[in-house]
Amino acid sequence: MKLEVPAQKKRVHTMTIPMRWGDMDAMGHVNNTLYFRYMEIARVQWMLEAGVPVNPLGEGPVIVNAFCNFIKQLEFPGEVLIHTYTGTVGRTSFDSYHEISLTCDPSTVYANGGSTVVWVDFPQQQSTPIPDRLRALIT
Repeated sequence: MKLEVPAQKKRVHTMTIPMRWGDMDAMGHVNNTLYFRYMEIARVQWMLEAGVPVNPLGEGPVIVNAFCNFIKQLEFPGEVLIHTYTGTVGRTSFDSYHEISLTCDPSTVYANGGSTVVWVDFPQQQSTPIPDRLRALIT
């Protein structure tokens, strides 16, 4: 079953990540686990650039689910182009989505995926309302 990225989403970030030789597996294409790593790098970089850093002694994001639809193989060498979007926003959580392309082929989506992000008070180990500064960026 292919999970769909919703039509209603807001682009919040774009970045490139160079593929590394070690990202490939024995089949000669980027290993499926790296797609999740690329999405994580993009999500964390977006939050850092937006001024919402993760604070393990305070508050930050926790991923409660994640998915990836593998559409076309990524092969070394190349630069991965990742567009990050937000979707549904709740009191303590929001949905994030990513489209993965190549800088040399930006109109082809090689993979898409996403996650549900819950904002957590780490010392209390419980969800907490999304901070206003982050809410302003995702709605």
